Amino acid sequence: MKFLHTMIRVGNLEKSIKFYTDVLEMRVLRTKDYPEGKFTLVFMSYGNEVDHHAIELTYNYGVEKYELGTGFGHIAIAVTDIHQICDRVKNLGYKVTKEPSPMKFGGVRNIAFIEDPDGYKIELIEEK
Repeated sequence: MKFLHTMIRVGNLEKSIKFYTDVLEMRVLRTKDYPEGKFTLVFMSYGNEVDHHAIELTYNYGVEKYELGTGFGHIAIAVTDIHQICDRVKNLGYKVTKEPSPMKFGGVRNIAFIEDPDGYKIELIEEK
């Protein structure tokens, strides 16, 4: 068994694609529109889906906002220069909700949290 993808619902597909490409440097793997179902799927990742986990952005026609609820935590991504990524986030007008710092309670690696256009939290974990 292996993870294939994680699906998140987005309110503005273009803004979400821009965030995941410009900020997190993912690329669009494939897009499929389902007019009869009134939704569009966009799969994004750092590489092919054979070797890499993907994020599935699901846009339901006419839905601009979702309640995220209390059950969802975050998506985690390993980065090599956490300060550079956080600077890019701010320069592009997105939110850094926790600046880079060592994890509390004995953590050695720096972590930070950013937020995508729909409010999903993304944890950045610095790996040298």
